[in-house]
Amino acid sequence: MNALPPSDDKPLAGWRLNLYTIIFEADTRAGRLFDQCLIGAILLSVLVVTLDSVSSIQARFGFWLSVLEWCFTIGFTAEYILRLLCVRHPWRYATSFFGIIDLVSVVPTYLALVVPEAHFFIDVRILRLLRMFRVFKLTSYVTEYTALGRALMASRRKIAVFLSFVLMVVLIMGTLMYVVEGPEHGFTSIPTAMYWAVTTMTTVGFGDITPKTDLGRFIASLMMLLGWGVLAVPTGIVTSEMTAQRLPRVTTTRSCHECLTEGHLPEANFCRHCGARLPEYQREG
Repeated sequence: MNALPPSDDKPLAGWRLNLYTIIFEADTRAGRLFDQCLIGAILLSVLVVTLDSVSSIQARFGFWLSVLEWCFTIGFTAEYILRLLCVRHPWRYATSFFGIIDLVSVVPTYLALVVPEAHFFIDVRILRLLRMFRVFKLTSYVTEYTALGRALMASRRKIAVFLSFVLMVVLIMGTLMYVVEGPEHGFTSIPTAMYWAVTTMTTVGFGDITPKTDLGRFIASLMMLLGWGVLAVPTGIVTSEMTAQRLPRVTTTRSCHECLTEGHLPEANFCRHCGARLPEYQREG
């Protein structure tokens, strides 16, 4: 007799399927309401962390900010547990990008309880700052984040070539300015001159190092003008990729129970990523 498959490999059904549809998809009324409430909670929790860093506000409302923080932490912990309960492969979700973000968003609050505030430990406030990772949870609820991610991945080779060109220009121009201006004008080494080239090309221009000779100022002017073109190149690359990927199709949050890939067409029968059979599409107007 064949052995029974592990419980994690059983198709989702009953309350697990309903819970999965609510938490991981947003094409039903309950799913949309869950996502809207979760987005609001994420933004409010980040606001609480931000306000808690202001000493005057923390002195007056520190207790209530702490209460709110624990409410958000308990809520996000419950959400994380529910996600693990309703997916077919909990470990696969726990080790995914969004699973790690969900975990990192709640761990610091608990960790701050057990790490003593001794002089040989890092200040617990540093652990509290990790709660700002909750803002990354928003990326799983906005379709445009996915589109931007796909465009960046498709453009990675072009962007890498572009960055290598920028680095070559920075190295050459920094070396040239080191030769032209010299240590007496602040260009004490080639790395320092390269730092000046980066700030000049990116149009930041801190002004802590400036050329004093006419030739140096001419080179700096060329670097500033070149900076305008440099800023436009990556924007054009990513924009062209996003335009190329803008195909007329119905956007859904329908996701695969096996690999959690989202965005399948309503009429699709199999996952476009792993090939697993998709469950029946659930949608409400």
